[in-house]
Amino acid sequence: MAELERQIPVLEGDIHVKVDISDQIMNVYKGDTLVYSWFVSTAAGAYFTPTGKFKPYHTAKMHFSKQYDNSPMPYAVFFKEGFAIHGTEWVRSLGYKASHGCVRLHTNNAQKLYNLVQQYGYHRVSISIAS
Repeated sequence: MAELERQIPVLEGDIHVKVDISDQIMNVYKGDTLVYSWFVSTAAGAYFTPTGKFKPYHTAKMHFSKQYDNSPMPYAVFFKEGFAIHGTEWVRSLGYKASHGCVRLHTNNAQKLYNLVQQYGYHRVSISIAS
């Protein structure tokens, strides 16, 4: 029994992901504590990133876009049909609007977020996106 207890992490507070479209920043909180702040890329031009409050409903360690030429979407966290937070190889665009609607992160940061979602579970993660 003691061995099992050591394998189960102690989880204090839920995970809150807050994306600010105007500043192209994502802040990640555990409870009320800011643990990460990263530049992102959201929708550019005629495309849009949905705003509002969401829960993740699907994750994929490596997803390939069916809409955009099989583009790689590493560490994807889907929050609305057709939209995900995921890693990108286009790191020079981070901090600027550049996507077709998804929220792009440096792949290392996308992996950290993906791991948090896996650890805490969909029900303990909230995503809010505001302009």
